[in-house]
Amino acid sequence: MKSEPKKAGPSGPPWNGRAGVAWIESQEMLDRLLRPIEDHLVGTVLARPGTAVLDVGCGTGTTTLAAARMVGRGSKIVGIDISEPMIAAARQRAEQVPSPPEFIAANAATYSFEPQSFGTIISRFGLMFFDDPIPAFANLRRAAKEGAELRFFAWRGPEDNPFMITAERAAAPFLADLPRRRADAPGQFGLADRERTCRILEQAGWEAADIRPYDMDCVLLESELESYFTRLGPLGLVLPDVDVATRKQIVEEVRAAFEPFVQGGEVRFTAACWIGRAHAP
Repeated sequence: MKSEPKKAGPSGPPWNGRAGVAWIESQEMLDRLLRPIEDHLVGTVLARPGTAVLDVGCGTGTTTLAAARMVGRGSKIVGIDISEPMIAAARQRAEQVPSPPEFIAANAATYSFEPQSFGTIISRFGLMFFDDPIPAFANLRRAAKEGAELRFFAWRGPEDNPFMITAERAAAPFLADLPRRRADAPGQFGLADRERTCRILEQAGWEAADIRPYDMDCVLLESELESYFTRLGPLGLVLPDVDVATRKQIVEEVRAAFEPFVQGGEVRFTAACWIGRAHAP
């Protein structure tokens, strides 16, 4: 029998707190899950040899490090992320790379980049979180050289990604203040509206915006599923503050809700993304 919805305690700035730590601890699983995106973005870098590269929302540095390994010495590779714990993890990982990239712990929306210093700007799901996207993309435009390419991945809407919202829907009856998704708000689905994203890019000074659907088949081990939904996303932010009995109920309810995705020891789902590109005039 379900209990009355509980209120969770405060958790502080997520990317410098729980969300950042959870991502670091889940790095291996998430990197495996998102490997096709990494391969595509590194391919973008290789297609534009000799250009300085900026990786926005780089997290623990997976795509930044992959780019650095592929282009080798003499290239300028920079990763930027607002999460100080994740940048610390990225710098530690970079110690194993012969030509390590530079990592910056700062908000890419407002950071004072050297003007016209990057020929390629990439992002693996790092651009959806800007509070005010037009000035943020304009700031990236100022950092781009003439003719530079912006290439990024973002999530399509929740209706296209039922797996992504299964946990919060199943947990909602138990949690009165579980964070709610708002259309076009900063967050996972902040760039879900293709037409709006194209307008943002154009108003920020980018041109030839081209945003196309990209579907990615994803696989988790069934043994990883509970860690996935209890550590990541809106539920992961509030679950640690819930009392033990309610937490047990939530975990059981959410795990049951994921059953349609479980097949023979694996969790399979399709991730519905946008692959976007634009150019600096």
